[in-house]
Amino acid sequence: MNPLADALEEVRSSLLDVVHVGDPAGWSDDELLAATTAIEAVGRVVDAHRAACAAEIGERSRVELGGERLSTRRGCRTVAELVERVTQVAGVEARRRIALGAATRSRRSLTGDPLPARFPQVAAALADGALGADAAGTIVRELDATRRVADPSDLASAEHELVAAAIASGAAGPVRCSADELRVQAQVWAAFLDQDGAEPDDERTMRRRGFRLGRARDGLIPVSGELLPEVAGGLRRLFDAHLAPRSGGGFMTAEARADLDRNGEQRTAEQQRHDVVAAIIQAAARSGEHPSIGGTPPTVLVSVRATDLETGRGVAHADGIEIPVSLRAARQLICTGGMQRVAFDDHGRIIRLGSAERCFTPHQRRAIILRDGGCVIPGCSVPASWCEIHHVIPDVDGGPTHPDNGVLLCWFHHRTIESSGWGIRMIRGAPQIRPPAWLDPDGHWHPATKSPTRLADRLERRPGTAA
Repeated sequence: MNPLADALEEVRSSLLDVVHVGDPAGWSDDELLAATTAIEAVGRVVDAHRAACAAEIGERSRVELGGERLSTRRGCRTVAELVERVTQVAGVEARRRIALGAATRSRRSLTGDPLPARFPQVAAALADGALGADAAGTIVRELDATRRVADPSDLASAEHELVAAAIASGAAGPVRCSADELRVQAQVWAAFLDQDGAEPDDERTMRRRGFRLGRARDGLIPVSGELLPEVAGGLRRLFDAHLAPRSGGGFMTAEARADLDRNGEQRTAEQQRHDVVAAIIQAAARSGEHPSIGGTPPTVLVSVRATDLETGRGVAHADGIEIPVSLRAARQLICTGGMQRVAFDDHGRIIRLGSAERCFTPHQRRAIILRDGGCVIPGCSVPASWCEIHHVIPDVDGGPTHPDNGVLLCWFHHRTIESSGWGIRMIRGAPQIRPPAWLDPDGHWHPATKSPTRLADRLERRPGTAA
């Protein structure tokens, strides 16, 4: 270890001795708040050096260094990956430190002369421990977007005012701004600094557009990002089209309209939007219009033990997702996309590789679409092209992969068909639906189709209807 590392290890040991003086639960209110303030002050000093070291790692991993990049020599694809492995922090935190450090580190010109940091006042306050990493990152993020068009003196004034507000110095008053309060002030400054109109805004939005999948949390994958207005508008119209109470209908009969009114929607608006996106993704993957992976369409690979499927206990695992998925989800994917049995020995060697099973062919799918016309659950407006095909009699019970045993269901109704109370049966190759008991206590079965041709034909066969 180098002398600095040795000194910091001594500081860490001393700090551990200090913070072990007692349990916060036994402190008075004043003692608790004073200790929290003091610990945060120490953390700000550490944060400054975390960012500085991350930035230096980034500097030694510049792309132009090629094979001599520090990240490459340590076997990492990116600077962020190297920082992650060294510090064991999450990727988003590693990238935040690298960005903050790069904005606050001193630089060199092409001739080797020293240059100030891009944000020298933030750098000074950060190094002194007066400014926290959250507040510093907020200032850098909001002001840096305006650097290309802002007047340098105005930019320096904005940086000065925001640093003063964050550390409660000068005319800013005795109360520090929180990072969230500072973000609002920084956005006001950013709007003042960048007044060039629509064209720069369009360029900026093109740079900032993005869509991100986050880390798993509580069994779900959070998403975030920024959509271009026209993309968001198109997505909103898709939501409106499929979530409107009276969307679709075609040759809907009065009886079908009554079914739609009676079958009240149980999902929240957010849940419905999620299910529309799920259907869009499934339809896009089936379309054949997207790049293949290894010669096959983009497919979610899910592994599950055969014994777990048989007993109904356990979990499955999807490729590229760090959290397990439920057996219900695995059964839905198997029902929709087929299954291939792979057997391993006790050492993990593949000893048997079966052929793909239980996958409806494109010809079968087209026939089922013509017959059903869309999700067969009454009141559901998801179109046929977005639907999945459900095996009415499961394969484990001897159900064939044949149009006489397949019906169209949207993603949501397919996922919940076992628990929702809806019944589906096939009579001479045509589907019939039985509503849940809370909707129809008598348990009546009804023919199910949304095919305009079949609905029109049914109308013509009704007594009293002109041919």
